[in-house]
Amino acid sequence: MFETLTYYFQFDFVKYAFVAGILVSLCAALLGVCLVLKRYSMIGDGLSHVAFGAIAIAAVLKLAPMYFTLPVTIVAAVILLRMGQNSKIKGDAAIAMLSVGALAMGYLLMNVFSTNANISGDVCTTLFGSTSILTLSATDVYTCIILAAVVITAYILFYNRIFAVTFDENFASATGTKSSVYNFSLAVLTALVIVIAMNLVGALLISALIIFPALAAMRVFRSFRSVTICASVISVGCSLAGILVSVLADTPVGATIVAADICIFIVFAIIGKIKKA
Repeated sequence: MFETLTYYFQFDFVKYAFVAGILVSLCAALLGVCLVLKRYSMIGDGLSHVAFGAIAIAAVLKLAPMYFTLPVTIVAAVILLRMGQNSKIKGDAAIAMLSVGALAMGYLLMNVFSTNANISGDVCTTLFGSTSILTLSATDVYTCIILAAVVITAYILFYNRIFAVTFDENFASATGTKSSVYNFSLAVLTALVIVIAMNLVGALLISALIIFPALAAMRVFRSFRSVTICASVISVGCSLAGILVSVLADTPVGATIVAADICIFIVFAIIGKIKKA
């Protein structure tokens, strides 16, 4: 097994996959804790479907997927935030509207305008990230590094304010914190994570990358800092294990990572039950 790993690590695409996996999983875990606590966890699902639709449009217009999908997803995050604040359209309804609409339009465009005969393969790769992380180019990795650096830096710089807005938005506003600004920033950062995670687990599995590590950490730890650190460790560990198993056993990368997350969640749930006993 060690010799097999040494052989595979001679290839750049394997190194790229591990670098992207570490960065994406770390960013997803950091934001996932906030999103779960604020009960915005399904925003990742909605934005991932928007990103799928944007990728379809980029393919039709023959544009670079990353540079077209990123601004579209950020705009969708802003719209989703605005719609969620509208009393006529509740947050869950807004997510459902964007999610279903973008997914349907993306699939329609890929069918009507696709020049590739293997449409089902393209759709499967985009939705489940089956092989895309193992075909990353150096440019993709550099873009991933830049976007991840933006997310991590913003999270560290505004950690205290994010903490305040996450737990008690009304109190944070009363003390002078501009809650709307930080909610907007959280939505934009989530959009960035969604875009860079598309190549890792695909559109349909991104929510798992955001939700499972946070929920697993919450089964054992109680403080915000401890949960954030634990969720980050779990997310990075599961991503690395998933990519490793995928390379060695030739399994779908995204699904393998999510399976690892599910296993860890079950373990932490059992530990949490034992601690309470």
